Amino acid sequence: QVQLVESGGGSVPAGGSLRLSCAASGIAIRDYCMGWFRQTPGKAREGVVALAPGGGSTYYADSVKGRFTASLDSAANMLALQLNSLEPEDTATYYCAAQRCSDTVVLIRSGQYTYWGQGTQVTVSS
Repeated sequence: QVQLVESGGGSVPAGGSLRLSCAASGIAIRDYCMGWFRQTPGKAREGVVALAPGGGSTYYADSVKGRFTASLDSAANMLALQLNSLEPEDTATYYCAAQRCSDTVVLIRSGQYTYWGQGTQVTVSS
């Protein structure tokens, strides 16, 4: 059974930082395309970061480039997302996602992923 469990969300003032983690079980994330998505009520789920298997290639949404950094720890089977210089517009529920894929593939649309975590809330106050 595949499980993805996010943690690390919280409430911070604008300019603050958070580190999100996604612990995976039932899969070896080094063999999977991994992604971070975020969603606010009434809006579609937005791709934030996408990684090819093993983290060889990484995609960042323009809105987070230079502020967010994803990292993959294959030994711990965990995916992390460092969020710096947070803005109120970053407020959302953040989700981790996984999909078995080829080595060089980066998947940036939510519909391309099969496995999802339950989400962790990030709230940034102005």
